[in-house]
Amino acid sequence: MVHGYAVYDSKGVDRLGIPPLRMADGPMGVRGELDRITFEYHPKSYERVLNFPCSTAVASTWNRRLAFLHGKALGNEVRGRGKDISLSPGINIHRTPLCGRNFEYESEDPYLISQIAPEIIKGIQENDVAACVKHFVANNQETNRGAVDVDMDERAFHEIYLPGFKAAVKEGAVLSIMGAYNRFRGSFCCESKYLLNDILRKTWGFDGLVISDWGAVHDTNNALLAGCDMDMKVDNNYDEYHYANPLKEKIESGEIEEAALDNMVRRILTLMYRIKMFDPTRKKGAFNSKENRQAILDVARESIVLLKNKKNILPLKETTIKKLAIIGENADTYQASKGGSSEVQALYEITPLAGIAMYLGGNTEIHYAKGYSSQDITEEEREKLAKEAIELANNCDACIYVGGLNHDFDMEGRDRKNMKLPFHQDSLIKRLLSVRPDMVIVNMSGSPVEMQEWIEDADTVVQYWYSGSEGGTALAEVIFGAVNPSGKLSSTFPKKLEDTPVYRFGEFPGGDKVYYHEGIFVGYRYYDTYKVEPQFCFGHGLSYTTFHYDALKVINKTSGDTCIEVSLKVTNSGKVAGAETVQLYVSDLLCSVSRPEKELRRFEKVYLSPGESSVINFTLTQEDFSFYSIEDASWKMEKGEFAILVGSSSRDIRLKKTILL
Repeated sequence: MVHGYAVYDSKGVDRLGIPPLRMADGPMGVRGELDRITFEYHPKSYERVLNFPCSTAVASTWNRRLAFLHGKALGNEVRGRGKDISLSPGINIHRTPLCGRNFEYESEDPYLISQIAPEIIKGIQENDVAACVKHFVANNQETNRGAVDVDMDERAFHEIYLPGFKAAVKEGAVLSIMGAYNRFRGSFCCESKYLLNDILRKTWGFDGLVISDWGAVHDTNNALLAGCDMDMKVDNNYDEYHYANPLKEKIESGEIEEAALDNMVRRILTLMYRIKMFDPTRKKGAFNSKENRQAILDVARESIVLLKNKKNILPLKETTIKKLAIIGENADTYQASKGGSSEVQALYEITPLAGIAMYLGGNTEIHYAKGYSSQDITEEEREKLAKEAIELANNCDACIYVGGLNHDFDMEGRDRKNMKLPFHQDSLIKRLLSVRPDMVIVNMSGSPVEMQEWIEDADTVVQYWYSGSEGGTALAEVIFGAVNPSGKLSSTFPKKLEDTPVYRFGEFPGGDKVYYHEGIFVGYRYYDTYKVEPQFCFGHGLSYTTFHYDALKVINKTSGDTCIEVSLKVTNSGKVAGAETVQLYVSDLLCSVSRPEKELRRFEKVYLSPGESSVINFTLTQEDFSFYSIEDASWKMEKGEFAILVGSSSRDIRLKKTILL
């Protein structure tokens, strides 16, 4: 019961009627079945499932309701495939754009994560399955992930890297947690009493199941005494797992008390009861259902971020386009079956090319050119692809380029070496823009990429994530105006790698040890405080309409824990219906310690028709003005002046008031 007996399963106890626990990767759907001996896929047609938008896409909706809907549909698929635990969501901080698994994680901002992740968890667990939030903690790189020893100051630990996991426990009531591969301050995370016992169980009151990442247990005694309940790995020598014969021998010799094993089994059985594994009324789930397809489409629609629309080229008017050029390998590439633990055997995947063709129907000619290749080709072959694309672009009524990264770069097990677009795309984009300055550029990636070689020449840029089975449908709807884009960046897009805090302060990827010298200055906390101009800032995202902010009111309160109440009015001042995410940041104007220029503390997404207004209300507590005091080993709010900043992004602040607390 306490160790793996297949890649994703434990072994039950037949004589007691205890079933095995069946788990499923990951955040983008139910991963296919792997043979327990060879670890190879043996896909069956009836086992294919939906591919879900990646975690960064979900966070970019800035929509709690959709995060819950995403989780509910994912949990439904997990249960429908006969699984008990969804190994998701992944919530590690986007410390650097280069982390290979950023697409499986949500954001650079702990508050945004603390709002999105609990909703995903609650949605998953509504289906009588357990969510398993991962990877606890500081698993922010793939390079040397199984051994690297991570350290940071206490403020960074408590202010940046812990809040998402705390929210998963406190707000999401998550039933299981996965320990990370890496070491933290000398101990492997799955063998750390400080992490699993002192923080997770004692401080936060977590009473659920702790599962190791696959191969993250290195010592039987250390892991068991720290509070890791299940030992999982990718190794078909199941009887020799640390929690198999080695544990049995230690108990029989008296080295480890049997009571320790009892506690682990008790927690496993408790989880089984919580998800109704012994209850005939347990929900049966469903996969590939109409409701699940609608859910992932809704998420994909709101995840797309309009980065730039300088001349209002978007939305394209389909009635004026008789011949449309679509260029780029990513326009016609299936992404679902790659990436590592998030890969799925999808029933279907609507690519950007397919989505646009389906949307336009028979009144528009679609012409496609690959433009570049992810394969190893000669310079002559590369030039031929480029010339074909340029000729096509020059002879159509409109042109859409779909490029970016793929899962050779956004992937488990490997970090990127730089932020540049691969496969000579920068050169191709520049050449295309020289003949089609009105070209719509769609960047597909799970992480920021460099754009500075061509961004000044581009009028229109769209950020499109790995958006799942219905992604191409959503993209077409946004490009042609059936859906007004409302996504906002959940992480900053810097101009170049050299602008990032990790590059400036180090270390990444480091060696056997990595210290987070940037401390609390991660993402926009760094760019805004150190006055580094990003390409596109945190929270940025344009719309086909405009929004006017006014009537900011800030009222000091002394009742309970409430410090202030904030209200403002937002009006759709444009000509089409749209959604705006109102973001509230707090700035500590005078503090005894160094603090970021501003920190996100509240947000609300509002849907408005043309001319319609809505009053947005926020309540801020003492916690929202506090920092973690290293000296006091606790959270502390210092009296003084604070600025309340409200706007459309971290750098588009529309309203401001200073208060004294």
